[in-house]
Amino acid sequence: MVNSAPSEEETRTRARTRRAILDAAVKVLGENSAAPLSQVARAAGVARSTLQRYFPERADLTNALGEYADELITEAMHRARTTEGTGLEAFRRLIPEYFALQKVIMLAFGNEEDYTESPEEECGEADLALTALIERGHADGSIDPAISADWMQQFLWAGLYSGWSYVNTGRVSAYEALNLCVLSLVKVVATPSGGRG
Repeated sequence: MVNSAPSEEETRTRARTRRAILDAAVKVLGENSAAPLSQVARAAGVARSTLQRYFPERADLTNALGEYADELITEAMHRARTTEGTGLEAFRRLIPEYFALQKVIMLAFGNEEDYTESPEEECGEADLALTALIERGHADGSIDPAISADWMQQFLWAGLYSGWSYVNTGRVSAYEALNLCVLSLVKVVATPSGGRG
């Protein structure tokens, strides 16, 4: 008997199921990292056996969350239309898109050692897009040329983390923290003369 390749519909169904499991894992494990996988399966609307077909071990699921975070970061970068407008305008659009990814980013990269990448490590599509928009901002005069793309990568995530932490302490709403992040990060990156962002 010859095994046929999965149909396009089967491939789409598998992708939807995988994403539903990962979304459920973000929700459930983001609230309680020790929650049983049966709770993740229930939140995803699948049987525990289905979850195990996709992620046989808990470590497989947690490793997949890192890849999923990268996927969501790339999707957020596309939604922010980072190739349109001045560098500063694009940067301003990017901040809220990234801010909304708090749960998955904290779950996938919550440990400090997860943030450190060796210089030789390959940059992802979103990293390259941020570098390009910073360089475009240097060229169009909206972003301070003293702010390097490498520094902005670090500072952006530090600023977002500060905003998320500020919400978690109960001091402000997520909406207020997002506004503070946008205001602070844009002020840091904008040219001293204000650019036209």
